[in-house]
Amino acid sequence: MKEKIKMKYDILSKINSPADIKKLNMSSLGKLADEIRYKLIETVSSNGGHLAPNLGTVELTIAMHRVFESPMDQFVFDVGHQCYTHKLLTGRYNDFSTLRTKGGISGFCRPGESEHDIFYSGHSGTSVSSGLGLAESKKILRDGHYVVSVIGDGSFTGGMVYEALNNGGRSDARQIIILNDNKMSISENVGGFAKYLAVIRSRPGYYSFKANTEKVLSKIPFGEKIAKEIYNIKTDVKNKIYKQSTFFEDLGYRYMGPIDGHNIENLCDALESAKSIKGPVLLHVITVKGKGYGHAEKSPSRFHGISKFDIETGEPISSSESFSSKFGEYLCQHARNDEAICAITAAMGIGTGLDEFSRLFPERFFDVGIAEEHAVTFSSGLSKNGMKPIYAVYSTFLQRCYDQIIHDVSLQKLKVIFAIDRAGFVGEDGETHQGLFDVAFLNTVPDIKIYSPCCYKSLCADLSSALYGDEYSVAVRYPRGSMAENVSKLKFDCIDYSYYGKDDAEKVIVTYGRISSEAIDAVDMLENTALVVLNRIKPIPCEALDIIMKKKEVFFFEEAIKSGGVGEKLGSLLLEKGFSSKYRITAVNDEFVRQAPISDLIKEYNLDKDSMIKIVSGEL
Repeated sequence: MKEKIKMKYDILSKINSPADIKKLNMSSLGKLADEIRYKLIETVSSNGGHLAPNLGTVELTIAMHRVFESPMDQFVFDVGHQCYTHKLLTGRYNDFSTLRTKGGISGFCRPGESEHDIFYSGHSGTSVSSGLGLAESKKILRDGHYVVSVIGDGSFTGGMVYEALNNGGRSDARQIIILNDNKMSISENVGGFAKYLAVIRSRPGYYSFKANTEKVLSKIPFGEKIAKEIYNIKTDVKNKIYKQSTFFEDLGYRYMGPIDGHNIENLCDALESAKSIKGPVLLHVITVKGKGYGHAEKSPSRFHGISKFDIETGEPISSSESFSSKFGEYLCQHARNDEAICAITAAMGIGTGLDEFSRLFPERFFDVGIAEEHAVTFSSGLSKNGMKPIYAVYSTFLQRCYDQIIHDVSLQKLKVIFAIDRAGFVGEDGETHQGLFDVAFLNTVPDIKIYSPCCYKSLCADLSSALYGDEYSVAVRYPRGSMAENVSKLKFDCIDYSYYGKDDAEKVIVTYGRISSEAIDAVDMLENTALVVLNRIKPIPCEALDIIMKKKEVFFFEEAIKSGGVGEKLGSLLLEKGFSSKYRITAVNDEFVRQAPISDLIKEYNLDKDSMIKIVSGEL
């Protein structure tokens, strides 16, 4: 497919449900795949989104919908960022231009959007567990339909997958696991499992024969009995030849593959064979991440999740420095002079700004794969022996690490630095990715300090303090995107907070992080109102608390979940000190936030300057 050619959607535009796919012949399915591929490129170039994972699963998704009967047969997509083709084939073609826009369709699976979307999914390693639960319930209900869990090989770096496989291998429920092996997660796959799959990929002839034999046997009388005997003999022969059984077969799965994940006919045959087997099946499919778009095939990591880009060149339409890039820059500056500094990522080295660190200090850079919980406890081990570990992680993924932070870091009184990227609203990725919960759950952890800088200068100071000033663990949380220019008005005479406005102002806005820029503009337009910007939000600085106590009206604005947030903590402290004047918190209430541009979300939740002005003035 040539990037410059506009595509006509002659077949795709007529697909209103999976039933329409079953009417097409194989050559038409191939044309459909081409149309889908270009539709993905066209839409993501305009809206941003996850391009490479979706380009790699076009034929696989077509084959699934041709062979199975969704939604009676249930599909569970691990992570869900590879579900765009699924959306196009399940009646959402006409709405696809709204992908990841406010009020539009989600970039991930969303049950409220379609009966074909079974689970919300935005984190990896969950599809085998949830799929097994679905399959077991079908067995209890005597529902003869299938459950298909699609999971990438990158997700096999996380431990939850193995817990599910260990449990599922003993089941006779109708779960088919499709291992989408593209040799990539977000960053390049790491670890022993990636090497194990490389060995299996070198033996395709044997497994192709196996899949074809099972297909033939399923169609003849007594075929299942014969297949079982052949399976036992085959396993003995294979073990003698290869001196090993496959890992999956040892767990109790019927292993099939590797299969070419871009050959629709072969995929359909393999899926039909998988349906004929009683009990759990693992189908190993080989795909190319970014398939069909040269720029994405060359740089699948860059096109995993991408903002708007030029189709012809593959280059982003706009780019600028960000909190992520500045964090990476500052960390490299410290690491040049301090050989104890180590950086840890869970397959997000590029996204968290650690690509330069990984190049300059490879022996001190650790990509542990999609294993966030392991990353925390691994960091605690580094800390125990005198290293200075910095774990860079998106806020949404840190949610998985609560137990490890408490038990393996805080309880041990170890110093691990958590560089929390994408804190606050993240925009178009929607409810599974909004970074709104880290403050609330970290507030419950003893001894940890939390900084939330609103500018690059504070980010640099916070990182220095975390490395060389603070005794125990530290979290430095910062938003997606770049710094607002007007925050340069703030003077942080100390690292903990900044006061902006007249000393005798009777009203005060209190806030932190990105929306500090909105508060500055609001205070500039309000009378008798000052601003306290917290840089350290746990513990709340005593000096800032003393200043706030003297005001007659306090308005706290927080780009985070209200329950357990800084606003509630500050209110409690003020009450304990005898504060009896007006206190109001504006934050995200008890809800999940859907996708929209960050600026729209700030307005929607009354965190923009105009809303602040109305609230302080009593108009809202």
